[in-house]
Amino acid sequence: MKQDSRGIFLNLVSFSLPLVLSGVLQQLYQWADAFIVGNVEGELALAAVGSTTSITNLAVTVITGFCLGLSILLAQRFGEGRRDEMRRILSSFSFLLALVFIIAAALGTLFTRQILTLMNTTADTIDLAEDYLSIVFSGVPFLAVYNVFSAVLRSCGNSRAPFYAVLVSSAVNVILDVVFIAVLGWSVSGAAAATVISQAAMTVYLVIYTVVRYPWLRFRPGRRMLDAGCAAQGLSIGLPPMLQSSVTSIGSLILQNFMNGFGTATVAAITSAYRIDTIVMLPIVNLSSGISTLVAQSRGALRRDECSRIFSCGLVLMTAVSLLLTVIVIPTGGWLIALFGAGEEACAIGSAFFLRLASFYIVFGLANAIRGYIEGMGDVRFSSLAGIISLLVRIAGSYAMRPLFGNMVIAWAEALAWCLLLAMYIVRIPHAGRLLRGAA
Repeated sequence: MKQDSRGIFLNLVSFSLPLVLSGVLQQLYQWADAFIVGNVEGELALAAVGSTTSITNLAVTVITGFCLGLSILLAQRFGEGRRDEMRRILSSFSFLLALVFIIAAALGTLFTRQILTLMNTTADTIDLAEDYLSIVFSGVPFLAVYNVFSAVLRSCGNSRAPFYAVLVSSAVNVILDVVFIAVLGWSVSGAAAATVISQAAMTVYLVIYTVVRYPWLRFRPGRRMLDAGCAAQGLSIGLPPMLQSSVTSIGSLILQNFMNGFGTATVAAITSAYRIDTIVMLPIVNLSSGISTLVAQSRGALRRDECSRIFSCGLVLMTAVSLLLTVIVIPTGGWLIALFGAGEEACAIGSAFFLRLASFYIVFGLANAIRGYIEGMGDVRFSSLAGIISLLVRIAGSYAMRPLFGNMVIAWAEALAWCLLLAMYIVRIPHAGRLLRGAA
């Protein structure tokens, strides 16, 4: 059904808001884990759990990156009215990703000690970290299935159900953290068990919701779950963003090592700043997801004019959101970092960091608006390549410009990468338009 600009604005907001809230909840319950472990078990247990973050984040980014591409394919099929194909994609990747990550979880559990040793985990925390990570690995297959079902629901325009699932998971996780750690005294193993159980609850909730709410998506477990044609289509569009997500995670480890060279105050300031920045960026990142989903639906339905209107409305909305975040973050950055217990020097460094980085939020926002349009058109390979190039420029720029900017080079290098990303996406816009004309 054709929509006017007001309807598109409302659709973008109503679709993106639950995504933003889901992201905030996920961040907050991670903080709750750290808060409960740290206060009940002490600093050593807190450090042990923290030392596993980069490993667990890698698994999560691989899954979410792949399902980002998958959701675009599903949204196109939804717009085309090819519901039977959507069911086959759902069944194929529920089976494939669950199988892949069951194997990965088993290997991870088997080689937990070796993985932690490779990560240079300190001798005083490695035993606790092994206890925690070996249990957490068992929850990864649940995350895989959850993200596949979340992708198919988002492609249908339903972003609320995944939010409710995360809400259930957050509540279960916090309650079980208190019971397992504070009451039963299970230490980091209790935190890990709480995480896995909450992930299972989140997945079960979403699967039951989907089969009840959307009968046409139901499938029966068995040998016909895997459709080779649908699997090939999904892999072709899901692998590029998965690769970008994996490279980004590895790049973050490189940048963390680079940042460590500036001393304790800078590390405390910038790591705290990025915790805040992760939440601040959620409206931008998820609005981009909203643009890509609505564009993909309209492209599937061959509504050319509507694709253009979604893009235009998305640009306007993204500009407003980016400027609002800039106005909020620049004057409050140092104060927000102080909430993490940072000292006066670290707060000053963090405030200077936000002054520079937040000034470029508008660039990052516009780049993500265009990215959403390009990905919605199905051009995920270019989008993923652009993201990898941007990351490489950010890493190279950090090292090359260090003599000029000192510890503020981290902010300037990221701003440079955003500017390059925006330029690459602007150049690519005409190609996205040709994809739509070709589809027609």
